[in-house]
Amino acid sequence: MTEKRSIVIIGAGPAGLAAAVRARKSGIKDILLLERDYQLGGILKQCIHNGFGLHVFKEELTGPEFALRYIRKIHELGIEYKLGTMVISIDENKNITTVNEQDGLRIYKAEAIILAMGCRERPRGALRIPGTNPSGIFSAGTAQRFVNIEGMKPGKTAVILGSGDIGLIMARRMTLEGMKVKAVCEIMPHPGGLTRNIVQCLEDFDIPLKLSHTVTQIHGKTRLEGVTVTKVDENYKPIEGTDQFIKCDTLLLSVGLIPENELSEEAGVLLDPSTKGAVVNQYLETSVDGIYACGNVLHVHDLVDYVALEAERAADSAVKRIKGTNPQKRKRMTVTTGEGIRYTVPQIIDRDEKDKKIKIYFRSKAILKTVRVNAVCKGKTIYSRKFKQLVPAEMEYIRIPSEKLKGRNIIIEAVKK
Repeated sequence: MTEKRSIVIIGAGPAGLAAAVRARKSGIKDILLLERDYQLGGILKQCIHNGFGLHVFKEELTGPEFALRYIRKIHELGIEYKLGTMVISIDENKNITTVNEQDGLRIYKAEAIILAMGCRERPRGALRIPGTNPSGIFSAGTAQRFVNIEGMKPGKTAVILGSGDIGLIMARRMTLEGMKVKAVCEIMPHPGGLTRNIVQCLEDFDIPLKLSHTVTQIHGKTRLEGVTVTKVDENYKPIEGTDQFIKCDTLLLSVGLIPENELSEEAGVLLDPSTKGAVVNQYLETSVDGIYACGNVLHVHDLVDYVALEAERAADSAVKRIKGTNPQKRKRMTVTTGEGIRYTVPQIIDRDEKDKKIKIYFRSKAILKTVRVNAVCKGKTIYSRKFKQLVPAEMEYIRIPSEKLKGRNIIIEAVKK
């Protein structure tokens, strides 16, 4: 038997919660929120550090506090949700097949679907680090759960591979728990995390950051005994004679996040090879009509606040679809990356006369100082904005007046002044 819902949201982390609350406040009552975990909140439950909520709630909160604000609204608004529920598949007709202990196998037919599944950490297997397979090797998120939720310390001495934000935060967290973090190694010539985390989590605790370095050997049989760290060249190849052995019993991997898009692919959603998330227009609608994507399943964000705000945009688009007030899509433009730009979101602009300005988010390929980000259409610069600095770890955006958008393609590029 198939049950009908107006909006089905997959994932009850910050994106899913924010989207559900926004859709309900916009007048949609028939909402279903699906979550495979047994609690609402997603990754926020284990993020006990502060720094959340400054944009959304205008005050500084911890991760659990940020999640609790939305969870209370979910209950107050009477939004239906199902925990411990695995979504098995989504088809092109927006039929969602689920399974859980209470209901068994259920199929839901949705008018609109919002994808908010978040992302997962890249595992050791993807790095192909030579060596043995001892205990003591964790992803940064796993170690975070052990410390903050399970109350267990991963080890006594640690090396962290990768300078992503979770790894940086865990460097500080493990230090506060009495562990010795000997080094954070980053294969890129620049940090992967936010500047504030570099300062607050490493510099404030005198933890060394080794840029253009990676782990090239793992040592130990039953328990990790140490790692070999090697400097790399501009092609990320190890430089002979730069090996350094660091004795440690714990290795944390903070080497990137991958959007959870297996369900998206099965539904026929087109993915962007750069973001690993869906290709969307400015309304966050994917290539499949009526399916929207937001949060880290779309592209990895710097701040949870931005995830929540983006989810609200996705909810607004889904609500307009259900109410029959969808924008009248006219001429379609593609957004492509030019010099210095790694990716953009959206990748498609469906022009509508009601849109005054189109907001395009982007990330740079490298650290760029004193540059102009240009929007080029038909060989002419139609918009330009100056930036003192662009950092790959920090998402930026530009707003382009819609009347200047002409033709079929727009190129976003970063050019030094």
